[in-house]
Amino acid sequence: MPDKAPSPAAKTLSAPQKALIKLGLKRDIDLALHLPLRYEDETRIVKLRDAREGDTAQIEATVTACEITQRPRRQLLVTVDDGSDTCVMRFFSFYPSHQKALAVGNRIRARGEVKGGFMGLTMMHPTFKAAGGNLAEALTPVYPTVAGLAQAYLRRAVITGLNHADLSETMPQGIAWPDPRGAWSLRDALRFLHHPTPDVSLAALEDRSHPAWVRLKCEELLAQQLSQLTAKRERDLLRAPGLKMKRGALHDQLLKALPFALTNAQQRVGREIAQDLSRPVPMHRLLQGDVGAGKTVVAALAAMVAIDAGWQCALMAPTEILATQHFAKLVGWLEPLGVKVAWLIGSQKKKERAAMLALIESGEAALVVGTHAVIQEHVKFKNLALAIIDEQHRFGVAQRLALRGKMQAPGMEPHMLMMTATPIPRTLAMSYYADLDVSVIDELPPGRTPIVTRVVSDHRRDEVVERIGAQLQQGRQVYWVCPLIEESEALDLTNATETHADLSEALPGVMVGLLHSRMPVAEKKAVMELFTAGVMGVLVSTTVIEVGVDVPNASLMVIEHAERFGLSQLHQLRGRVGRGAAASACVLLYGTPEGGRLSETARERLRAMVETNDGFEIARRDLEIRGPGEFLGARQSGAPLLRFADLETDSHLLDWARALAPQMLDQHAFLAERHIGRWLGGKSEYLKA
Repeated sequence: MPDKAPSPAAKTLSAPQKALIKLGLKRDIDLALHLPLRYEDETRIVKLRDAREGDTAQIEATVTACEITQRPRRQLLVTVDDGSDTCVMRFFSFYPSHQKALAVGNRIRARGEVKGGFMGLTMMHPTFKAAGGNLAEALTPVYPTVAGLAQAYLRRAVITGLNHADLSETMPQGIAWPDPRGAWSLRDALRFLHHPTPDVSLAALEDRSHPAWVRLKCEELLAQQLSQLTAKRERDLLRAPGLKMKRGALHDQLLKALPFALTNAQQRVGREIAQDLSRPVPMHRLLQGDVGAGKTVVAALAAMVAIDAGWQCALMAPTEILATQHFAKLVGWLEPLGVKVAWLIGSQKKKERAAMLALIESGEAALVVGTHAVIQEHVKFKNLALAIIDEQHRFGVAQRLALRGKMQAPGMEPHMLMMTATPIPRTLAMSYYADLDVSVIDELPPGRTPIVTRVVSDHRRDEVVERIGAQLQQGRQVYWVCPLIEESEALDLTNATETHADLSEALPGVMVGLLHSRMPVAEKKAVMELFTAGVMGVLVSTTVIEVGVDVPNASLMVIEHAERFGLSQLHQLRGRVGRGAAASACVLLYGTPEGGRLSETARERLRAMVETNDGFEIARRDLEIRGPGEFLGARQSGAPLLRFADLETDSHLLDWARALAPQMLDQHAFLAERHIGRWLGGKSEYLKA
């Protein structure tokens, strides 16, 4: 297959060809690396008397009965006899051709899961064909696919790709493998994994511990590390303004004016960032810290270094509520020091926006805070030197690149500081963030009260409302969060509205507010101001308050249908309380589905929330539950995730790849380039963001 599907001919492609492209299978090597999900053993015939319940078996038998029944629902029942026992095959979905092929007296070869029971052996929807013909010589691969792409077509395409792909070695000769089993050639490993011999251990194939799998995992991890290191080295060749910290200037003035002292972790991270900013090379640093660890003040101090040096700084946040919180906090800190802060959001009135754009373009506004509005084409900076992105995983690659492109100085790149309140587990940071420098605020400011977390059934809702009343009597405030799921947004807004009405009725004399994403911006702002001022006792909200909201007087968080939320989202929401001196609690209110039991995943999430408040432990467990694809979010927009290696079990292979990557780039640059091209194609572009 050609490296790229020719666009003019796209209209003439068949449905299966379009489906191949949808799967990302454009090159021969893409097809060769498209490995099976599982295998079917069509290499032997099993007698029914020897088949164990739960096993998937292939049998040859004669049809002795074939009838359509209507009870308990319409189905085709086919009885077969292989001479050792009989079996009933059930089909709930069938066509006249099925009845013809399964007519009484026909001899067939069928494959399916054997189940026992009171009525004897059964198979549900087995695959079948006429008996006879040669048995397969290797296990039959079953590939990941999409609608419109049959396994038979995909198998033929993979064989073609495997035969035509350039599988010559890109690994330097004489390298030490982390596992001797990785020393298979790539060609042998791929051919084996597409068509393994029947004597192979299925367990070794399924848990990916077979030597052929080890070889592929080594190659994949090395490709990832090479691409990350290449991006980092390319960035180090770019130029950025060297921003030296000035003693006694804005940075030191802000430190003195703050009503609190920085923690040791904040001071350490501040020094790391200041050191980066002083170099004439673009900083590309990820600042991570748990909810409430004090990332905003560290970012503000970094901004002061840039502004002191005569440059501008931009801070971009994913939501208007979070941007508003940042703006209010930064104005309070910086305007007394004479620093002009501009403000850009999508819902601004035309006159206000025009005034802000003029301040930004003239350079009078030294700091610009806003949402995606900051990266719109008509926003012109005079001299942007530092771009700060909060909750960076919420932004895509194109958005981060657009912010970097706002620097006007030719041949220069701005420094970039990305922040996240979702701590990144070590193996994930080593793998997906290897192109970044990572700073960690691993210490919370003193005075933060531990949050007690309780899991409560929805049947005890009345008790939770009583608890809210008790908190309100003590002068405290309460959040009540309702889930918002995109596919059923109207339904969930109804849920939030009904909850608001119920709480208003149950708590007479208490102002109960409602906040959701469809409200006009002015209305959202008014609601938040009432809650922040302490006038509103209870705020019923969808997840728009997940990050950034800081109300120290709020001491109780109730999360309705907590089983619907992701673990990191639950932790973020919990972090909205415990910000003052009062004892705080988080109630995870769960509803049981019709079956009466929560899923194992939901139970694991809720258990983790009760057992720990540590964001790094939460992140580790979240990675275990969800895997890296979902955990990373939009950072990976357009990027290949690891398909074969597992960061939990293959960390020793990752260590090997990290050590080999710089040697290979320095000593075998041509092989390194070929290796990246083979595994990533053009998909390593995302690392530039």
